[in-house]
Amino acid sequence: MTKPQKPVNSPSADGIAQAASKATKKGPPPVHLWNPPFCGDLDMEIRRDGTWFYLGTPIGREALVRLFASILKLEDGKYFLVTPVEKVGIRVEDAPFVAVDCEIVGSGSDQRLTFVTNVGDRVTADAKNPIRVVRAEDGEPAPYVHVRRGLEALIDRKTFYRLVDIARPAAHDGEDWLGLWSCGSFFPIIPMAEL
Repeated sequence: MTKPQKPVNSPSADGIAQAASKATKKGPPPVHLWNPPFCGDLDMEIRRDGTWFYLGTPIGREALVRLFASILKLEDGKYFLVTPVEKVGIRVEDAPFVAVDCEIVGSGSDQRLTFVTNVGDRVTADAKNPIRVVRAEDGEPAPYVHVRRGLEALIDRKTFYRLVDIARPAAHDGEDWLGLWSCGSFFPIIPMAEL
């Protein structure tokens, strides 16, 4: 029995990588300006722990993962890899990135929290890049920080525990919260009434 051949014009990870490499030679790609036609879905998934899979196998080349991450786009709640000439859908289990560390400078409302993601992004939490915490059904917190263009990073457990250690109480929307300050913005973590 012969294996079915892939149509000549169907999207592939190699084709996307080649097009992305050309488009990113002069710095960060202007993904927000690209609106190519949809070419179908790739069997690519980003798992909750930040591991990228293609055809069910982890992508082991960090440079390739970073390249794909640089052309990731979120539209209407769906994730796509986008080049100037094609757009392909991928699956994302939770957030596309994981914040694996945080640099904490200063204290109180003068504090700056700068996160580093698993794909090398650096983002400072502020009004444009907020931190948010969602409670799962089991009550476990799931903390996120906005990275770019609607894309978020799940803050890993060790980093979140470090942040909880520096959290301070403050009033927010008429309630008292335990939360974090960064660049003059307060980000609530948990209501004080639950402590």
